[in-house]
Amino acid sequence: MTVRAVPSAFVREHTQVRRPSSVPEVRLHVADDVVALWEAMEDADGGAGETPPFWAAAWPGGQALARYVLDSPEAVAGRAVLDLGSGSGLVALAARLAGARSVLASDVDPFSRTAVGVNAGLNGVGGISVTGDVLGRDPAGIDVVLAGDVCYDREMTERVLPFLDRARARDCEVYVGDPGRPYLPHDRLEAVAAYDIPETEGPGLRRTTVWRLP
Repeated sequence: MTVRAVPSAFVREHTQVRRPSSVPEVRLHVADDVVALWEAMEDADGGAGETPPFWAAAWPGGQALARYVLDSPEAVAGRAVLDLGSGSGLVALAARLAGARSVLASDVDPFSRTAVGVNAGLNGVGGISVTGDVLGRDPAGIDVVLAGDVCYDREMTERVLPFLDRARARDCEVYVGDPGRPYLPHDRLEAVAAYDIPETEGPGLRRTTVWRLP
C-alpha cells in the first residue's frame, strides 16, 4: 500500500515555532493545542488513525539526548547516526549541529517524517534523510544509534531492545534518553549524563538520563 506523503504546509499551518527549553540552539514546530492538531491530522489526506501527534512536542528523552550530543560532540562527530523514533527531529538536528557526517531519522508516523524535513529547513540544517520503521532491519552503515523516549510502553520496549542489541553487536555506539520509565532495563545500561528537563505537559521538572549500552 502506498502511503500518502504529508504536505509540509500542514506542519507549518498547524504548529508554532518554539525553542525547546533545554536545547535553545534549535527551533521546532510544536503544538500548543494537541487536541486541535490531532483533529486536523484525522481530517488530513492520508489520515492519522489512532496515532497521537508525538512529533509535535520536544519530549524529555529527546531533549536530554540532544543536549548531550551538543555538549559532547565527540559522541557523533564524523559519524553516521541513526535517530530512532525521531519525532520532531530534534535529536537528528542536534547530531548534525554536533558534527555528525550524516543522520538517518526513523519514525513510523508519516507526519513525523514530514516534520523532520520542515524542522531541518527551519534550522538551515542539511544531511538528514528520513525513513520509516527500521526495527526489523539490520543497522548496516550506522556508527551511532540515538534513541529518545522509545521505551514508553512494554510492547515498544520489546521491539526496540533487540534492535539496539543488534546495533551494539555491530560495534555501533548506542545512547538512550529516558525520563525514568519503568520499561527500560537500567541494569543493562550505564548512565553518561542526567538533566532536569521541564515537563512536556504541565509544570515541574523531570530528571532525565542519557544511558549508554555497554
